[in-house]
Amino acid sequence: MSDIDKDRLNRALTGRYRIERKLGEGGMATVYLTDDVKHERQVALKVLKPELAAVVGGDRFLAEIKTTANLQHPHILPLYDSGEADSFLYYVMPYVQGETLRDRIDREKQLPVEDAVRIAVAVGNALDYAHRHGVVHRDIKPGNILIQDGQPVVGDFGIALAVGSAGGARLTETGLSVGTPFYMSPEQATGDMGVGPASDTYALAAVLYEMLTGEPPYTGTTAQAVLGRIIQGVPVSATAMRTSVPAHVDAAIRKGLEKLPADRFKGAQDFATALQDPAFRHGEARGAAGAAAGAGPWKWVAAAAVVASLGLSAALVSEMTQPEPELSVERFAMPFLPGQELEFTGEAGYKLSPDGQMLVYRYVDDGRQILVARRWDDLRATPIRETEGASNPALSPDGLELAFEQGDEVKVLALAGGPVRTLVSPGFNPVWGRDGYVYARADSGTVRVRAEGGPVEVVTVLSGPDDGHRPYAVLPSDKLIYVAPVDDFNAFEIRGFDPAKGESKLIANGLVPSYLPSGHLLFVVDGVLMAARFDPDDLELLGQPVAVLDGLASYSVSENGKLFYTIGTSLGGTVERLIQLMWVDRAGQARPVDPDWTFVQGGPDIGWSLSPDGTQLAIRERTTDGNDIWIKQLDTGPRSRLTFGPDQERMPVWGPEPGEVTFLSDRDGNLDVWSKAADGTGEPRRLLDFEESVATVEWSPDFQSMLIRTVGPRSVEANRDIYLFRPGVDSVPTPLLADEGYDEMYPDISPDGRWIAYQTTETDRSEIYVRPFPDVRGGRWQVSVNGGRQPRWANSGREIFFQGPNLEMMVVNVDASSGFRASEPRELFQSEPGWIWGDISGLRFEVSADDQSFLIAREAPRPGGEEAEGEPTAVLVNNFHQELKTRLSGGR
Repeated sequence: MSDIDKDRLNRALTGRYRIERKLGEGGMATVYLTDDVKHERQVALKVLKPELAAVVGGDRFLAEIKTTANLQHPHILPLYDSGEADSFLYYVMPYVQGETLRDRIDREKQLPVEDAVRIAVAVGNALDYAHRHGVVHRDIKPGNILIQDGQPVVGDFGIALAVGSAGGARLTETGLSVGTPFYMSPEQATGDMGVGPASDTYALAAVLYEMLTGEPPYTGTTAQAVLGRIIQGVPVSATAMRTSVPAHVDAAIRKGLEKLPADRFKGAQDFATALQDPAFRHGEARGAAGAAAGAGPWKWVAAAAVVASLGLSAALVSEMTQPEPELSVERFAMPFLPGQELEFTGEAGYKLSPDGQMLVYRYVDDGRQILVARRWDDLRATPIRETEGASNPALSPDGLELAFEQGDEVKVLALAGGPVRTLVSPGFNPVWGRDGYVYARADSGTVRVRAEGGPVEVVTVLSGPDDGHRPYAVLPSDKLIYVAPVDDFNAFEIRGFDPAKGESKLIANGLVPSYLPSGHLLFVVDGVLMAARFDPDDLELLGQPVAVLDGLASYSVSENGKLFYTIGTSLGGTVERLIQLMWVDRAGQARPVDPDWTFVQGGPDIGWSLSPDGTQLAIRERTTDGNDIWIKQLDTGPRSRLTFGPDQERMPVWGPEPGEVTFLSDRDGNLDVWSKAADGTGEPRRLLDFEESVATVEWSPDFQSMLIRTVGPRSVEANRDIYLFRPGVDSVPTPLLADEGYDEMYPDISPDGRWIAYQTTETDRSEIYVRPFPDVRGGRWQVSVNGGRQPRWANSGREIFFQGPNLEMMVVNVDASSGFRASEPRELFQSEPGWIWGDISGLRFEVSADDQSFLIAREAPRPGGEEAEGEPTAVLVNNFHQELKTRLSGGR
């Protein structure tokens, strides 16, 4: 574009954009560094070449480019704007202050193998996302892949499609083409207008080939020569060009460069997965017929022709066609620097990245429990911002984003920086699928939401023995693997779920299932890691499982066959999480209630309650006889069992009569409300038989009103509501706080009975509100600021305590003498590692009679649980998939 044209464009864009200087020029457009006047930022403004703009036409171009405007992905450069000004067609994208992949290849010639594969996997994930949204790039090349802070970002997404679709046959008549010859697929090279996602996969394979070897798969002195070789030629193996290229990477490239789209991967995601699977092969037989049976004769002829054209010997032809040698299994004891030890070795404590090169784990930093990331090539771990109190980490398929559980919410952040996003609230146990969704457990079953945000979708609608299930893996077939408790959490089943059919299927008994792309399923039974071949389509084990490792505390496995495990208390055995109670003062200083007393958690919804005089505690415990309500004399007095039998009892609370305990029980099927004298005399009596299952119960201070929180229809998300029931007055509970579309929970009535505090999700996070009681329509006041959970009134009625967003104890001062006023929240203390409050256990904190201490639970150390001297506590196994093949074929 001439200076005259530049001035003309500046005038046409006055008030919107101001062009600073030319950055570069390509086959379709000229790009300028431009000031976005309205938003006060620098952007890249690209102007279509005049001859191309004339052919395409403004209306059609702008209509087509709209399809790309909604693409939001960490590895896709977004489209900010597009338009037509004084016959110029333009589009606007972020200005990336970095280099292109083209620049790096030109500078380094050949990239390190790990870097090249990492870039290809990230771009593959971006392509998969776009393809699922109906957008094909059509011009993947190194020049369109920008490197921003070390991470690849695909630019010009959909621009080639917009130009090609808008221009149609007229574009061909001009001699212009969409795409770059070196990276064009055969169908694109022959002018096929029906170019689909497989063409992008081909181009990405060609780009990876160039990153590894220093040149594209096909070269030539003219574009026609290159296109001719693309259509008729066979590329030299990347491994033959560079021996350090792993066999599985070479195989993935060869499959990606197949002539026919049907012979390539089903999608870009499959290509990315193959690049991370050392067991992947292409052209080899899968059955007993041998390698030759899997490849047609033309492939052998083509391979021989390529070798002959290079002047290589027949011996090398033979060597190239031999099966690859088996990979050796390597084990390493993994040390951690002092002060950065892996302290939380349980199931929710750590996760390997999909490529196995990084471990994300829970760690204590200056008294704060946070998540950190450690790469195996670095002894030091890097803290991950805004993860105080987080657990259950789950990494995105490209390893660049992290989902985690914090409080009762599932959140996501980019490891390189950016805002933290709340995806599911309330939600637990995130699992990141390769379909672009983050799955989580919620009251309605398993839900999912796009990683970039969006509506929450219910995946599983389960009841009966599957209540309390949690997701573990999303299979390539888009089916789900989850674990469901049975026998009142005394045993667990691994089940598969087919969303298309809405049916679940028993796979095995056990815990912590993991699926490997090599076709294996791992799971734990009584602390033993089991493995079996697995059919992800039929959700069936293929043969009997075999024992692989014993004495696990937990484990994590990567998609490319790395295994990380910790040694200690058996995972999935008969020993479960031990709980100890503490008195914690307002300064956060903790002491055990009874140093000699611990109890077994026994699944979710434990529940506990301090008696009005503070001398007794009602609590649900698990023993060898099952889950029952027990009464503990505080602090160091004896315990006595209150309920007996195989039924499930949970969530005790004192009342309604003095010395009486109310609890939930399923002894008659549904979870209804029952009560019994705390001294054990008399029989239990049912207080409420409700058509919906009850989740929690609270009494008003005068014990005349019962507040119940329902579970609600399991097919509906945001279904937790608060009902009011007055025994002897009401025949059925009536809705008190039951707004459609969000949850209300954890109600607590003030000591004078005039106010109700509760938690709600009516904003984008859980917050604490106060309303008058019982007429809740008389006003509403928000008392938390940046999130809050589990409100508790002080016994004085002058304070409200609640849990902050980072598991800190917060307090507000309250003046309700005339109307209602609350102070700004202030922090009393931070949660310590191992404290258990705010999770699904029902272990809410309790307030002492003088309001100076809080009863909080923590995970207790196990007696005799220390590892033997000299025994490693953490082990990394390379090429674990090879060991699985050996074990499951009858070897070793």
